[in-house]
Amino acid sequence: MSELSVNHLLGIKYLKESDIQLIFETADHFKEVINRSIKKVPSLRDITIANIFFENSTRTKLSFELAEKRLSADVINFSASQSSVTKGETLIDTVNNILSMKVDMVVMRHPNPGAGIFLSKHVSASIINAGDGAHEHPTQALLDSYSIRERLGDVAGKNVVIVGDILHSRVALSNIFALKLQGANVKVCGPKTLLPKYVESLGVGVEINLRKALEWCDVANMLRIQNERLDISYFPTTREYTQQFGVNKKLLDSLDKEIVIMHPGPINRGVEITSDVADSKQSIILNQVENGVAIRMAVIYLLASKIKQ
Repeated sequence: MSELSVNHLLGIKYLKESDIQLIFETADHFKEVINRSIKKVPSLRDITIANIFFENSTRTKLSFELAEKRLSADVINFSASQSSVTKGETLIDTVNNILSMKVDMVVMRHPNPGAGIFLSKHVSASIINAGDGAHEHPTQALLDSYSIRERLGDVAGKNVVIVGDILHSRVALSNIFALKLQGANVKVCGPKTLLPKYVESLGVGVEINLRKALEWCDVANMLRIQNERLDISYFPTTREYTQQFGVNKKLLDSLDKEIVIMHPGPINRGVEITSDVADSKQSIILNQVENGVAIRMAVIYLLASKIKQ
Protein backbone atom coordinates (compact mmCIF):
# COMPACT_ATOMS: atom_id res chain seq x y z
CA MET A 1 0.00 0.00 0.00
CA SER A 2 1.32 3.45 -0.84
CA GLU A 3 1.73 5.78 2.10
CA LEU A 4 2.19 9.47 2.86
CA SER A 5 5.71 10.90 2.65
CA VAL A 6 5.12 12.79 5.93
CA ASN A 7 4.37 11.76 9.54
CA HIS A 8 2.41 14.96 10.30
CA LEU A 9 0.12 17.26 8.33
CA LEU A 10 1.69 20.61 9.21
CA GLY A 11 1.11 22.45 5.95
CA ILE A 12 0.58 21.86 2.24
CA LYS A 13 4.09 23.11 1.53
CA TYR A 14 5.52 19.91 3.09
CA LEU A 15 3.45 17.60 0.84
CA LYS A 16 4.23 16.09 -2.55
CA GLU A 17 1.70 15.94 -5.36
CA SER A 18 1.56 12.15 -4.86
CA ASP A 19 0.52 12.73 -1.21
CA ILE A 20 -2.43 14.85 -2.35
CA GLN A 21 -3.52 12.20 -4.88
CA LEU A 22 -3.28 9.46 -2.21
CA ILE A 23 -5.40 11.56 0.18
CA PHE A 24 -8.00 12.11 -2.58
CA GLU A 25 -8.17 8.41 -3.50
CA THR A 26 -8.59 7.52 0.17
CA ALA A 27 -11.25 10.21 0.55
CA ASP A 28 -13.14 8.72 -2.42
CA HIS A 29 -13.42 5.49 -0.44
CA PHE A 30 -14.55 7.25 2.74
CA LYS A 31 -17.08 9.33 0.82
CA GLU A 32 -18.81 6.06 -0.06
CA VAL A 33 -18.71 5.09 3.62
CA ILE A 34 -20.36 8.29 4.90
CA ASN A 35 -23.15 7.92 2.35
CA ARG A 36 -24.03 4.41 3.54
CA SER A 37 -26.71 3.65 6.11
CA ILE A 38 -23.99 2.54 8.60
CA LYS A 39 -21.52 5.39 8.47
CA LYS A 40 -18.77 3.98 10.71
CA VAL A 41 -15.76 1.82 9.99
CA PRO A 42 -13.67 0.15 12.74
CA SER A 43 -10.34 1.27 11.18
CA LEU A 44 -9.00 3.26 14.15
CA ARG A 45 -10.52 1.48 17.13
CA ASP A 46 -7.17 1.46 18.94
CA ILE A 47 -6.20 5.09 18.18
CA THR A 48 -6.79 8.02 20.56
CA ILE A 49 -6.99 11.53 19.10
CA ALA A 50 -6.95 14.82 21.03
CA ASN A 51 -8.54 17.89 19.45
CA ILE A 52 -6.80 20.91 20.96
CA PHE A 53 -8.23 24.25 19.91
CA PHE A 54 -6.56 27.43 21.18
CA GLU A 55 -8.83 29.48 18.89
CA ASN A 56 -12.57 29.29 18.43
CA SER A 57 -13.80 26.99 15.71
CA THR A 58 -17.18 25.51 14.94
CA ARG A 59 -17.07 23.92 11.49
CA THR A 60 -13.48 22.64 11.46
CA LYS A 61 -13.77 21.21 14.97
CA LEU A 62 -17.09 19.50 14.24
CA SER A 63 -15.76 18.15 10.95
CA PHE A 64 -12.65 16.66 12.58
CA GLU A 65 -14.69 15.20 15.44
CA LEU A 66 -17.14 13.60 13.05
CA ALA A 67 -14.29 12.21 10.92
CA GLU A 68 -12.62 10.70 14.02
CA LYS A 69 -15.86 9.12 15.23
CA ARG A 70 -16.67 7.72 11.78
CA LEU A 71 -13.28 5.94 11.97
CA SER A 72 -14.12 4.63 15.50
CA ALA A 73 -11.22 6.46 17.16
CA ASP A 74 -11.35 7.52 20.83
CA VAL A 75 -11.68 11.30 20.96
CA ILE A 76 -10.63 13.83 23.60
CA ASN A 77 -11.77 17.43 23.11
CA PHE A 78 -9.78 20.21 24.73
CA SER A 79 -10.73 23.88 24.58
CA ALA A 80 -7.92 26.20 25.64
CA SER A 81 -10.29 28.94 26.81
CA GLN A 82 -11.50 26.62 29.59
CA SER A 83 -8.10 25.25 30.53
CA SER A 84 -4.88 25.90 32.45
CA VAL A 85 -3.48 27.66 29.37
CA THR A 86 -5.33 30.74 30.60
CA LYS A 87 -3.31 30.38 33.82
CA GLY A 88 -0.03 30.55 31.89
CA GLU A 89 0.70 26.88 31.19
CA THR A 90 2.97 26.47 28.13
CA LEU A 91 1.96 24.75 24.93
CA ILE A 92 4.41 21.88 25.49
CA ASP A 93 3.23 21.33 29.08
CA THR A 94 -0.38 21.29 27.96
CA VAL A 95 0.26 18.81 25.18
CA ASN A 96 2.58 16.60 27.25
CA ASN A 97 -0.11 16.35 29.91
CA ILE A 98 -2.53 15.22 27.25
CA LEU A 99 0.00 12.81 25.70
CA SER A 100 0.63 11.23 29.10
CA MET A 101 -2.93 9.98 28.75
CA LYS A 102 -1.56 7.89 25.81
CA VAL A 103 -2.82 10.00 22.91
CA ASP A 104 -1.59 8.97 19.43
CA MET A 105 -2.58 12.02 17.41
CA VAL A 106 -3.17 15.72 18.09
CA VAL A 107 -5.38 17.94 15.92
CA MET A 108 -4.44 21.51 16.85
CA ARG A 109 -5.60 24.99 15.99
CA HIS A 110 -3.39 27.77 17.37
CA PRO A 111 -3.18 31.55 16.85
CA ASN A 112 0.62 31.48 16.35
CA PRO A 113 2.04 30.60 12.92
CA GLY A 114 4.30 27.54 13.15
CA ALA A 115 2.80 26.22 16.41
CA GLY A 116 2.24 22.78 14.87
CA ILE A 117 5.81 22.60 13.52
CA PHE A 118 7.17 23.58 16.95
CA LEU A 119 5.04 20.94 18.62
CA SER A 120 5.98 18.18 16.18
CA LYS A 121 9.63 18.59 17.20
CA HIS A 122 8.87 18.18 20.92
CA VAL A 123 6.23 15.47 21.22
CA SER A 124 5.96 11.93 19.86
CA ALA A 125 2.34 12.11 18.64
CA SER A 126 1.34 12.72 15.04
CA ILE A 127 0.25 16.37 14.58
CA ILE A 128 -2.47 17.67 12.26
CA ASN A 129 -2.53 21.44 11.82
CA ALA A 130 -6.15 22.65 11.92
CA GLY A 131 -5.03 26.24 11.32
CA ASP A 132 -2.06 28.19 12.70
CA GLY A 133 -2.66 31.94 12.74
CA ALA A 134 -2.63 33.47 9.26
CA HIS A 135 -0.18 30.78 8.10
CA GLU A 136 -1.75 27.50 6.87
CA HIS A 137 -4.97 25.49 7.04
CA PRO A 138 -4.02 22.35 5.09
CA THR A 139 -7.21 20.27 5.40
CA GLN A 140 -9.29 23.21 4.13
CA ALA A 141 -7.10 23.50 1.03
CA LEU A 142 -7.30 19.73 0.47
CA LEU A 143 -11.09 19.68 0.70
CA ASP A 144 -11.27 22.73 -1.61
CA SER A 145 -9.13 21.02 -4.28
CA TYR A 146 -11.04 17.77 -3.81
CA SER A 147 -14.31 19.65 -4.37
CA ILE A 148 -12.95 21.22 -7.59
CA ARG A 149 -11.83 17.76 -8.78
CA GLU A 150 -15.28 16.38 -8.02
CA ARG A 151 -17.11 19.14 -9.94
CA LEU A 152 -14.70 19.69 -12.87
CA GLY A 153 -12.98 16.29 -13.14
CA ASP A 154 -9.46 17.53 -12.48
CA VAL A 155 -7.56 20.41 -10.86
CA ALA A 156 -4.66 20.52 -13.33
CA GLY A 157 -4.99 23.28 -15.92
CA LYS A 158 -7.98 24.94 -14.24
CA ASN A 159 -8.04 28.70 -13.64
CA VAL A 160 -8.79 29.45 -9.99
CA VAL A 161 -9.14 32.93 -8.50
CA ILE A 162 -9.06 33.49 -4.74
CA VAL A 163 -10.96 36.68 -3.88
CA GLY A 164 -10.85 38.76 -0.71
CA ASP A 165 -8.65 39.08 2.35
CA ILE A 166 -5.53 37.23 1.15
CA LEU A 167 -3.27 38.98 3.65
CA HIS A 168 -4.84 37.46 6.78
CA SER A 169 -6.01 34.18 5.28
CA ARG A 170 -4.40 30.84 6.08
CA VAL A 171 -6.94 29.32 3.69
CA ALA A 172 -5.54 31.41 0.81
CA LEU A 173 -1.92 30.41 1.43
CA SER A 174 -2.69 26.68 1.76
CA ASN A 175 -4.91 26.84 -1.34
CA ILE A 176 -2.17 28.54 -3.38
CA PHE A 177 0.33 25.80 -2.41
CA ALA A 178 -2.17 22.98 -3.09
CA LEU A 179 -3.47 24.35 -6.40
CA LYS A 180 0.02 25.11 -7.76
CA LEU A 181 1.24 21.64 -6.74
CA GLN A 182 -1.58 20.08 -8.79
CA GLY A 183 -0.93 22.23 -11.86
CA ALA A 184 -3.74 24.79 -11.61
CA ASN A 185 -3.35 28.44 -12.67
CA VAL A 186 -3.98 30.74 -9.71
CA LYS A 187 -4.77 34.43 -9.39
CA VAL A 188 -5.66 36.49 -6.33
CA CYS A 189 -8.09 39.39 -6.33
CA GLY A 190 -8.92 41.94 -3.64
CA PRO A 191 -8.12 45.43 -2.34
CA LYS A 192 -4.40 46.19 -2.71
CA THR A 193 -4.25 46.68 1.06
CA LEU A 194 -5.32 43.05 1.58
CA LEU A 195 -2.85 41.48 -0.88
CA PRO A 196 0.54 40.52 0.62
CA LYS A 197 3.53 42.15 -1.06
CA TYR A 198 5.22 38.77 -1.63
CA VAL A 199 2.19 37.10 -3.23
CA GLU A 200 3.54 37.12 -6.82
CA SER A 201 6.68 35.31 -5.62
CA LEU A 202 4.38 32.31 -4.93
CA GLY A 203 3.75 32.06 -8.68
CA VAL A 204 0.26 33.56 -8.70
CA GLY A 205 -1.15 36.41 -10.74
CA VAL A 206 -2.74 39.52 -9.25
CA GLU A 207 -5.97 40.99 -10.63
CA ILE A 208 -7.48 44.06 -8.95
CA ASN A 209 -10.60 44.10 -11.15
CA LEU A 210 -13.15 41.51 -9.96
CA ARG A 211 -15.01 41.28 -13.26
CA LYS A 212 -11.80 40.57 -15.19
CA ALA A 213 -10.87 37.94 -12.61
CA LEU A 214 -14.25 36.21 -12.97
CA GLU A 215 -14.07 36.31 -16.78
CA TRP A 216 -10.68 34.55 -16.56
CA CYS A 217 -11.48 31.87 -14.01
CA ASP A 218 -13.20 28.48 -13.94
CA VAL A 219 -13.51 28.63 -10.15
CA ALA A 220 -13.84 31.58 -7.74
CA ASN A 221 -13.03 30.88 -4.09
CA MET A 222 -14.60 33.74 -2.12
CA LEU A 223 -12.97 34.47 1.24
CA ARG A 224 -14.62 36.37 4.05
CA ILE A 225 -13.15 39.53 5.53
CA GLN A 226 -11.41 38.39 8.71
CA ASN A 227 -12.69 41.15 10.96
CA GLU A 228 -11.18 39.46 14.03
CA ARG A 229 -7.70 39.84 12.50
CA LEU A 230 -8.08 43.40 11.21
CA ASP A 231 -6.32 45.64 13.70
CA ILE A 232 -6.60 48.65 11.38
CA SER A 233 -9.00 49.56 8.59
CA TYR A 234 -7.85 48.12 5.24
CA PHE A 235 -10.75 49.55 3.19
CA PRO A 236 -13.20 52.42 3.76
CA THR A 237 -16.47 50.58 4.48
CA THR A 238 -17.95 47.09 4.16
CA ARG A 239 -20.46 48.50 1.68
CA GLU A 240 -17.67 49.81 -0.53
CA TYR A 241 -15.86 46.45 -0.30
CA THR A 242 -19.04 44.65 -1.41
CA GLN A 243 -19.53 47.02 -4.35
CA GLN A 244 -16.01 46.30 -5.62
CA PHE A 245 -15.35 42.69 -4.58
CA GLY A 246 -18.72 41.14 -3.75
CA VAL A 247 -20.35 38.65 -6.13
CA ASN A 248 -24.09 38.84 -6.76
CA LYS A 249 -26.32 36.84 -9.11
CA LYS A 250 -26.56 39.68 -11.64
CA LEU A 251 -22.76 39.74 -11.99
CA LEU A 252 -22.58 35.93 -12.27
CA ASP A 253 -25.31 35.80 -14.90
CA SER A 254 -23.63 38.54 -16.96
CA LEU A 255 -20.50 36.40 -17.51
CA ASP A 256 -20.31 34.53 -20.80
CA LYS A 257 -19.67 31.20 -19.05
CA GLU A 258 -20.73 29.37 -15.91
CA ILE A 259 -18.11 29.46 -13.18
CA VAL A 260 -17.96 27.45 -9.94
CA ILE A 261 -18.37 29.40 -6.67
CA MET A 262 -16.65 28.22 -3.48
CA HIS A 263 -16.41 29.59 0.06
CA PRO A 264 -14.52 28.15 3.04
CA GLY A 265 -17.17 29.51 5.45
CA PRO A 266 -18.46 31.03 7.57
CA ILE A 267 -20.16 33.20 4.94
CA ASN A 268 -20.88 36.87 5.56
CA ARG A 269 -23.99 36.81 3.37
CA GLY A 270 -24.41 40.03 1.44
CA VAL A 271 -20.74 40.98 1.86
CA GLU A 272 -18.50 38.70 -0.23
CA ILE A 273 -21.41 36.83 -1.82
CA THR A 274 -25.17 37.32 -1.82
CA SER A 275 -27.55 34.59 -0.65
CA ASP A 276 -28.78 33.86 -4.17
CA VAL A 277 -25.16 33.14 -5.20
CA ALA A 278 -24.42 31.02 -2.10
CA ASP A 279 -27.54 28.93 -2.72
CA SER A 280 -27.26 28.74 -6.53
CA LYS A 281 -26.44 25.62 -8.57
CA GLN A 282 -23.04 27.14 -9.38
CA SER A 283 -22.13 27.06 -5.68
CA ILE A 284 -20.37 23.98 -4.26
CA ILE A 285 -20.24 25.34 -0.69
CA LEU A 286 -22.30 22.50 0.82
CA ASN A 287 -20.26 19.95 -1.15
CA GLN A 288 -17.16 21.44 0.47
CA VAL A 289 -18.65 20.83 3.93
CA GLU A 290 -19.50 17.19 3.10
CA ASN A 291 -16.10 16.62 1.49
CA GLY A 292 -14.40 18.07 4.57
CA VAL A 293 -15.39 15.01 6.61
CA ALA A 294 -14.16 12.57 3.92
CA ILE A 295 -10.85 14.43 3.47
CA ARG A 296 -10.23 14.59 7.23
CA MET A 297 -11.06 10.88 7.56
CA ALA A 298 -8.50 10.20 4.81
CA VAL A 299 -5.76 12.32 6.44
CA ILE A 300 -6.35 10.81 9.89
CA TYR A 301 -6.47 7.26 8.51
CA LEU A 302 -3.28 7.65 6.45
CA LEU A 303 -1.32 9.24 9.33
CA ALA A 304 -2.61 6.63 11.79
CA SER A 305 -1.48 3.80 9.52
CA LYS A 306 2.06 5.17 9.89
CA ILE A 307 1.74 5.23 13.72
CA LYS A 308 0.70 1.56 13.73
CA GLN A 309 3.81 0.39 11.85
